[in-house]
Amino acid sequence: MNSRRLHSGAAAGLILAAAILLYSLGRPPAANAGPAPGARPAEEASITFRKTFKSSYPEFTEIKITESGSGTYDIRQLDDDPAPQAFEMGAPVVQKNIDLASKLHNFQGIDLEVHRRLANLGEKTFRYEKGAEKHDVTFNYTLDTTAAQLLQTFEGIARQELDLADLQRTMRYDHLGVNDVIRQIESDYNAKILPEPQRFLIILDQLATDQKFIDIARQRAASLAARIRSSSSAY
Repeated sequence: MNSRRLHSGAAAGLILAAAILLYSLGRPPAANAGPAPGARPAEEASITFRKTFKSSYPEFTEIKITESGSGTYDIRQLDDDPAPQAFEMGAPVVQKNIDLASKLHNFQGIDLEVHRRLANLGEKTFRYEKGAEKHDVTFNYTLDTTAAQLLQTFEGIARQELDLADLQRTMRYDHLGVNDVIRQIESDYNAKILPEPQRFLIILDQLATDQKFIDIARQRAASLAARIRSSSSAY
């Protein structure tokens, strides 16, 4: 009697242990489990714009933006050494570029060139990259409205970075030249060229209160900053 109970208890224990083992092998990983060792992070998409236009200013422009908003720009003459600078772009502009590129099938198998005899307006290239996936398209002039919008956005980014660099340079080395740069930024703002004018606010505020600069430059900086803030609050 006792022997049968021992045998049946042992058998039950073996069955329970086997059930626990099978469950542990088949159950999903815990919710807080990290990525498997050696797993690669998801690749991030990027869009690059490049323009080469010899005998113009600037002769070379290259802007690269990732879907997270980080990017680089390199704006210079062709004889200058490459000098890409890091910058950050806000989510609305990044998303706009991604959406426009998507409408252009991420530049895969498309032809944007107008194929007419035109003056050289600069060789322009759009490139999409995500991991091993890479597509690009090059053109001189296009009638595609989506491509024209994307081109306008990138050229606006280039103009914005040049304006920022000019303002920082003159504030440091050429106090009398600051007013001319502010007028240029104001002109670009009025023409709605600048995709993120709020990026100028910190430096405009600094200029407006700094007695080193002439009154007209400080007043113009304060006025432009107020307009940018008013426009931003309207959205």
